[in-house]
Amino acid sequence: MKKLFLTSYFAGTAKLFEQYFVSDELEKKVVFIPTAGNVEEYKEHLAKAQIKFAELGFAVEVLDVATASEAAAKEKIEQTKYLYIAGGNTFYLLQELKRKNLLDFIVKRVSEEMIYIGESAGGMITAPNVEYVQPMDPKELAPELASYEALNLVDFYLLPHEGEFPFAEAVEEISKTYGDKYNLLAINNKQAIIVKGNEVKKV
Repeated sequence: MKKLFLTSYFAGTAKLFEQYFVSDELEKKVVFIPTAGNVEEYKEHLAKAQIKFAELGFAVEVLDVATASEAAAKEKIEQTKYLYIAGGNTFYLLQELKRKNLLDFIVKRVSEEMIYIGESAGGMITAPNVEYVQPMDPKELAPELASYEALNLVDFYLLPHEGEFPFAEAVEEISKTYGDKYNLLAINNKQAIIVKGNEVKKV
């Protein structure tokens, strides 16, 4: 059964993550992919997420897929029960995951019950494609990205930061431009989407 925790802001929803996905039966180790933040000036969410994981008792293993080899990235993802993918630029993140041939590998691991934690960009790439993210993230930061096809783990399109500065206008533009085309699911920074098998719940 696939298990996903999708959020706009992990530091603001860590208690929800703990409630739904932290179990004494699973090793408390998370592979932490900060890659989407590489091309962003704002990086505070990365440190805050790491602090929250530590508070929950997790050992955090950072994996920047932009600099890691494909083999090293796959080995780390293969060995973890929890995979966290941070926010930042969605297109750059997708480009780097594709460069290391990680999309199908991550889907396989989710099918094996690895728990997927996606914050903002890390959540949006669970959709079938990320074309809709253009009003929020500059796609020019990913010049090698040939297609918008993403993980396709869910049949909806996460729309994070609803009503939240500085993304509120971009969220409205995405809703107007793509609302008729895609099944958009909007959340603010205190909400999360819980996916367990075919069950999808906003909390």
